[in-house]
Amino acid sequence: MQKLSLDAQAREHLARAADSSAGRSADTLYGGHEHVLRQTIVALTAGNSLSEHENPGEATLQVLRGRVRLHSGDEHWDGRDGDLLVIPQARHSLDALEDSAVLLTVAKTG
Repeated sequence: MQKLSLDAQAREHLARAADSSAGRSADTLYGGHEHVLRQTIVALTAGNSLSEHENPGEATLQVLRGRVRLHSGDEHWDGRDGDLLVIPQARHSLDALEDSAVLLTVAKTG
């Protein structure tokens, strides 16, 4: 069995994002391309974003720290510490409204 501290992961990746010229840091904590389930921690410094992209399957975004805005088409949803956002089955993007760390969970289809 593997045990990880999401709080420690959030701290580590926020520090990495702050040191990165791109203002981001990410790492797959569980799963990967050979699994159906994949969980990835993503940290973004304030003002940075993940540009619009396709949804590879069912997905949720758990906000570990900070505030984010999830966009899809003309709609958007804000999330902050402790919120769980269900990612729509459509193209979407993510903006960091402040330094933020999120846990992206994806169950790939197809």
